[in-house]
Amino acid sequence: MNKGRLFLIPTPLGEGDPSEVLPASVLSRVCSLKVFVVEELRTARRFLSKAGLKGHMDELEFHVLNEHTPESELALLGRLFDDGQDAGLMSEAGLPAVADPGAALVALCHREGVEVVPLTGPSSLMLALMGSGLDGQSFAFRGYLPAKTEDRKKAIRAAEKLSASLHQTQIFIETPYRNDTLMADLLRELSPSVRLCIAADLTLEDSLLKTRTVSQWRKDGITIGKRPCVFLFLA
Repeated sequence: MNKGRLFLIPTPLGEGDPSEVLPASVLSRVCSLKVFVVEELRTARRFLSKAGLKGHMDELEFHVLNEHTPESELALLGRLFDDGQDAGLMSEAGLPAVADPGAALVALCHREGVEVVPLTGPSSLMLALMGSGLDGQSFAFRGYLPAKTEDRKKAIRAAEKLSASLHQTQIFIETPYRNDTLMADLLRELSPSVRLCIAADLTLEDSLLKTRTVSQWRKDGITIGKRPCVFLFLA
C-alpha cells in the first residue's frame, strides 16, 4: 500500500482571518485533512476553526510534537502514513520546520519514504529580509542568541565580524520578553555604521519594519515590547 503524504501547513503570524495571508488552495487542502501534528493543541484548534473546520474538531486526530517530544514518540508518528493516510504539520506561527521542532518529523518522513509537500504561506524571516533593504543574496539565519549577557555580547561581535567579511546579512529572533534587552545589547556592541533592521508583527495592523544605522537607532531610540520580532543587520 502506498504511504500517505505529509503536508507542511503554514499558519498566520498573528490573530486574524487566515484567508488574508493564505491562498484558497492551501485552506482547501487543510480542510481535507483529518490528522494533524501540531506544536500546541489550543492554537492549532483555533487556527483550524478559522480556516474552515469550525464545528468539526471532534472529527480530527491530533498529535503533539514540540521541543519536549521524546525520540520514542517521534518514531511512532512515522506510522501515521502507513495506511495511505495524509497528515498535516503545523508550527505555532509561520512556516513549519523553520526554527521549529517539526523539522524532526520532516527528516523522519524523508528517511521513511513519505512524500513531503510544503504549502505556500508567510515566513516572518523572509518577509523581514525582503523589507529590510539589506543583502538578500547572502544571508544567514542564526536563530536565538545566547541568553547569558556576556555570551550574547560576544556572539553579537562575532556575527558583525562575519557579516563584514562575507557581506552577509545576519538574521536573529528572540523570545518576546527579551526583545528590548537584545536591542540594547545590539546598540551597545555593534559599530555605528552597521545597518540594523527591526521587523515586528509583520502582516498585522501594528507591524513595525524599519532599517536604520546603529548610530541613528542610538539617537532615535525604540521600544519594541513583547511581540514577535526579527532582528537583521549588515556590517
